[in-house]
Amino acid sequence: MNSKQNPANATPRIIVVGNEKGGSGKSTTAMHIAVSMLRDGVRVACIDLDQRQGTISRYFENREAYAMRNSLELPSPKMVKIEQLGDGENDDVIDKHIHQAIETVSGKVGLVIIDAPGSDNKISRGAHSFADILLTPLNDSFIDLDVLARVNSETGKVERPSHYAEMVWKQKLRRAARDGGSIDWVVMRNRLGHTEAQNKKKVEAALTELSSRIGFRQVMGLSERVIFRELFLQGLTLMDIVEIKKGNLAISHIAARNEVRTLMEAINV
Repeated sequence: MNSKQNPANATPRIIVVGNEKGGSGKSTTAMHIAVSMLRDGVRVACIDLDQRQGTISRYFENREAYAMRNSLELPSPKMVKIEQLGDGENDDVIDKHIHQAIETVSGKVGLVIIDAPGSDNKISRGAHSFADILLTPLNDSFIDLDVLARVNSETGKVERPSHYAEMVWKQKLRRAARDGGSIDWVVMRNRLGHTEAQNKKKVEAALTELSSRIGFRQVMGLSERVIFRELFLQGLTLMDIVEIKKGNLAISHIAARNEVRTLMEAINV
């Protein structure tokens, strides 16, 4: 596979996958974006800033081990290590370390994916401020919507943006002050199979109202499919499944692959 070259010393495109709430599918999303882009011939690097969980790092460790056991050549991104950062560091120090990590792959890759910590801390805020595209996975429920906005329980109307939305707004200002750049904020709605249709409509209405107020666009994400979780131990994605299954795909595999492809088109990297 021929990789698309990145001009010497060119700054790569940066996707930050971030959400303060756990269980939103951040690492699964980051993994599928990385492998999708790799299989499209784009050189990719990943920075795992979720230093407590380290899920994306383990994902690619599992991938390497699976490839070795089965004598396969699976495309993998360059993993960029960053020294352990404490929340006690000041913003300038954190920004410096993140910037240096990005600089190590500038001119070598076309895309950097940063998996941000799943909590509100200085490291997460610093990571968000470097995004060209901020991708926020969100389960289609009012529990997850609470990360973005306070919603009136009786009317379903948005009362005000929540803590995470306010944080993203501040990081947009921080990014603009740093280099004049802007952040394309994309909220990715993961579809939960057991969510009632009426409830989903209310969530959609609230998100539509909120998107114009705080500046994000919506894309459809991934369903709550067992296949996504099962692939973790092998470090595989749906974009590998044709190779692994030798073309013998179940309908669920095909449907899940189509979700990933639709997501990639919507993100518009």
